[in-house]
Formats: sequence, structure tokens, C-alpha cells
Amino acid sequence: MPRDFSSILAALARAMAAHADLGAIIVRVAELTRDVIPFEHLHLLRLDTPEEVVRYSVHGEAEAEVVATRVAARDLDATAVSVDVTETKAFILCPLRSGARVNGALWFTSSAADAFSAGHQQMADAIADLLGLAVHAETLRSTETLRMERLDTLDKLLHTVAETLDVRTVFTQVSELVQTALPHDLLALVEWSDEGRAFRLYAISQETPADPDLWQEFPIPEHERAELGRDWYIVRDAATEIEPGSTRDRLFRALGVQSALRVAMPLAGGIFGALLFLSRQPETFGEDQVPFARRVSDHVALALSHERLAEAARRDAEVREQAAQLEARVAMLTRELEQRGARFRVIGESRRWKEVLAQATRVAKTETTVLLTGESGTGKEVVARFIHHGSPRAKGPFIAINCAALPDELLESELFGHERGAFTGAVASKPGRIEQATGGVLFLDEVGEMTQSVQAKLLRVLQEREFQRLGGTRVLKADIRVIAATNRDLLKAMERGTFREDLYYRLRVFEIALPLLGERPDDILPLAEAFLEEIGGTIARPAAGLTRDARELLRAYAWPGNVRELRNAIERAVILADGGMVTGEHLPISLAPREPRPTLDVAFSGALPPGGVSLDAIERSLVQKALAQARHNKTRAARLLGLTRAQLYTRIERYGLADEHES
Repeated sequence: MPRDFSSILAALARAMAAHADLGAIIVRVAELTRDVIPFEHLHLLRLDTPEEVVRYSVHGEAEAEVVATRVAARDLDATAVSVDVTETKAFILCPLRSGARVNGALWFTSSAADAFSAGHQQMADAIADLLGLAVHAETLRSTETLRMERLDTLDKLLHTVAETLDVRTVFTQVSELVQTALPHDLLALVEWSDEGRAFRLYAISQETPADPDLWQEFPIPEHERAELGRDWYIVRDAATEIEPGSTRDRLFRALGVQSALRVAMPLAGGIFGALLFLSRQPETFGEDQVPFARRVSDHVALALSHERLAEAARRDAEVREQAAQLEARVAMLTRELEQRGARFRVIGESRRWKEVLAQATRVAKTETTVLLTGESGTGKEVVARFIHHGSPRAKGPFIAINCAALPDELLESELFGHERGAFTGAVASKPGRIEQATGGVLFLDEVGEMTQSVQAKLLRVLQEREFQRLGGTRVLKADIRVIAATNRDLLKAMERGTFREDLYYRLRVFEIALPLLGERPDDILPLAEAFLEEIGGTIARPAAGLTRDARELLRAYAWPGNVRELRNAIERAVILADGGMVTGEHLPISLAPREPRPTLDVAFSGALPPGGVSLDAIERSLVQKALAQARHNKTRAARLLGLTRAQLYTRIERYGLADEHES
């Protein structure tokens, strides 16, 4: 090693102190060492990541000129040396280290076979020791610069996605912001559906619309679904890593990409899908980019969360608006019916009754067939008239027929009409209720009492909207809307074969179940007051009101006959009151306090067991038996136990029986 080589190292150290740029330093190395090391080409590799290096090359014997090139690790062997391999006869190779870590390599090449000696190798090693520090500093600067770029990118990205409630509108902008920190050709967001059995493209960073076929739903074969559970993965070369003909292969081919970095897109409550950084070149992405890709995914997920919250808020606002409109329409229809007369007033403020009216209001504006179910006296005709009044057919007739009140032959004639001579006594043609209801509503009360023959003809009316009179041949059109009502269990009637299944489903397009009066106790007194007013207008001496004991009796009674029984009880009491206040004595005897129920003392007439008994267990068993016997009708079960409905509910909650059966 020449004596003056120490001065060369000192000059090199000064150059490293004066220049931060590695390219300038390598030029100085070439200038200082050309006289002591007979090289023709000087090369330096800086290892940035396991997937990527930066190559510096100095050529020429005159003024040094540096060429810096970023090289993929896969191409390192082919491109690291710029001269033809046949021209290189000798070289010196030195690793560049920082502690135990190798940060790159330095080598000198020559076309002369015996150009380098052991002394040249020692000088090159000494230079490499110094350059190792420079490369390490450059790597730190590059890493810090990239980190700052990514932080700045994430900050800009956060502001971008925070200003939108639809991430698709800014998705191209998101891609542009991320481009410098994580280079890619396309950015895509896919959404999983059908519990991970399929996915669809949700957004893509293209200025022009993508192929329409890309927006269809892609099924995910079962053997590919395992990929969904991965937090991230890299496709380095689609041609060799992705199965031809697979779902991912179809997508990659459609987009014209060869490599990808995919990170999961988590959202509250599960996984939305995945964010894909795509490149049209293979081997574009490395593991060192995954943390940044995750951060980008988190930011996009935040925008999606805001988007979903905004959408949920919008839907909630729409629901509230619709509920307010529905409530206003219910109130309007109720007032209009009250103005028409007291007989079919819609009275009640309980939750159950309001639910019935809300359903009736929704279906009223349609032509849908409605089936009203519930026990006798629950107000099925009142609800039917309410629907008619709120429908487009409100100006048409409301024709009601009680199917249980007429013999079979007469019911058919009343419903369809008859021609002269159709049967004995048919001295003239007569239109039926269907014709009378033209342009309006036909209300079939107790429809479950129809015979099979009448059911078959009614089914034709509902299906074909046409019918014939008895004894007639002319086909008539049925311009009607049908509302049917029954207190029977039509499902059981179908099982017994007494009610047609096809007719049942034709009638039950929209079913409204009416609650028992005992299930809407808050409506008992308002109904009683309304009946007092209504009945008072028909007699000479109307009642002055209800006494406190009468009100208590009215609320305590179970009302097995429902609203009809209540009206009859009030009518009798008004007559007995003869202009005075209605008291408990004026109410029917069945309303008087009931005699104490038989107790089960006989079951415990013997000595109690030595270990004692659990009263709670006994009471729980009795409540269960009462509910089962009453088929989970709370009012009837309470009556069996001698309890009020509120007391029964208390015990149901106490013993955890609420979940066993909801009625």
C-alpha cells in the first residue's frame, strides 16, 4: 500500500464530510483512487430494501461522471455492471458495512486480466470501510425522507377523505396522493359480499370508466376464500403465482396488472373488503411497503365509516320523517272518520292499537288485499272502514257482508248476484255485493265460514277479477278491493281441509292482527267515554259520566268479548243510570269483583317435606302452566291465576319466562 494512501483516505473523509450526496462522494472516490488503483469502471450498490437497490457507476478516464440507477433486486445480476461481461477480466469486490449489517457493495473492474494485486484489494477494503459509513448515512437520510413523505401523504390523505361522504368521488385523488410514497399504476377497493362468498369492485382510480364487466359481482371459490382471512399479501408476478382462470386471474387480466400489494379493509363490525395497490409490471411491491399500505387502508376505512354513519343517519331521518307523516295521516283519517259519525270511530292511544292503525294507513293507499285477524269484537270492521277511507277508493262504496250470517245458498246469491229463474223464487235479476262494491271495497266478515264452492268462486274473483251471476252466462268484471276478516285460525282450517290453501294466500297478502281489548288496557276508559257520548245522543236522558268505582271495574275486567262487550255494557249502564252518573252497580253483574278462585291447598294437605319447599319454584311452575293453558295469551293466563295483567308480567320477568314464548 503506497505511503501517500493515508492522504487519499484523509481527502476521502473530508469529501464525505463536505458532501451529503452519495453520487458526489463516489465521483471523488474515482478521482482520488484512479492513480493508485488501475480500474476502468467503478461501481457502488446501495441496498435500500431487500427488494430494491440503487446502483452508482463511474465511467471514463477523464472527468468522472456518475450514473445512479434504481434497480429491482431480481434484476441485480443482469444490470449491476454496465460493461459487457466479456470485457471484464479482473475485479475487486468489497462489501460496505455498518457494524454487522451489509448496506451495499463497492467494486472496481478492468479489462486487463492481471490489473489488480493484493495491495489494490487492501486499498479498496480501506475505502469501502469509509464508504460504508457514507452509505449508512445516505440510507438513513433516504429512510427519513421517505418517512416524512409518507407522513405528509397521510396528512393530506386524511384531509381529502374527511371532506367527502362518498370515498368513490375522491378515489383517484387518493391514488395520486399516495403515488409518491407507494408507487403504483392503479388503486382499487373491493367489497366482500354474501359472507365472503363473492366480491365486487367498489372503487378504482381510473379517469375513464372501467370495463362495465368489472363492476359485476365475482364469486369466490371455496379454495380461494382462505385468502380473505389474510391481513395482507403480495403478488409479485401474477403470471406465475395466480392460478389461470381463477377469480383473481380474471380481475388481474381485466385490469392489465401483473403485481399487487393487497391489505385488508377493516370496518366496525367486520371486514369491508380489501385495498389493492396494482402495477402493470411484475415485482413492484415489497414487504417494507406493507405498514404504509395499512395506514392508507385505515384512512380509507375511516372515510367509509363516516360514509356509512352518514347513510345510516340519512336513513334514520327518512324513517323519522316517514313515521311523522304516517302518524299525521293516521290522525287525519281518524278525525275525518269521527266527523262522519260515531259508529265507526277509531279510538285508542295504546301502542298496540297505534301499530294496527299504522299498518292500516300504510296499506290503505295500495290496492292490496288485506286480511284482518282477531277475536270477535276487536274492531275488524272499524279497521276495514279506516283502510277504505284512506284509500284511492274512498269515494266508492264500502259494501260489507257477514259470511257466517247467511246460509250457503243465500251467501252465494248475495255475493255474486243471480239472474231471473236461477233458483226457486228468483223472479228477477239481482246484482250481488261484488257489483254493488264496484269502484270501492268489498268487506268479507267471517270469511272463514265460507263453503268450499263459494271459496272457489271467490278465488276466481281475486285471481282473474271476473265472475258470473248465479244462472248467468255473461262474464262480469270485478272492479273491487277485497278486505277480509276472520276470528278463526285459517291455518288449522287449511289442515282440516275446510279452507282452501290457495285462497288463504290470496287473502293474506297483507295481514293485520288485531289485539284483544285486554291487551290494550289504556284504551278501555277512552272507549267507554266515547260510548257514553255516542249512546247518550240516542236516548232522552244520557248519563252524566263514570264514577271512580265504575272506572276501576272497567279497567280491572278482562273483557273476553272485547270492544263489543264493552259497548254493550256501557249501553246497559247508561239506561240504568237514567241521567245520573254510571256507577259500578249499573255495570253488568259479570263486571262485579270475581269470587276468589279455588286454591291449590289440597295439593299440600299433607306434611311438608323435611327439606322444605321452594315457593318461587311452585309459583314459577304455576305461571308456566297458566301460560301454556292460555296458549300464551297474557290476559287469559292472568285470569287463570287470579292476577292482573301487570302482576303476571312482573312474575314473567322475575322467573325469566319472557323468552320462552312471545305472544
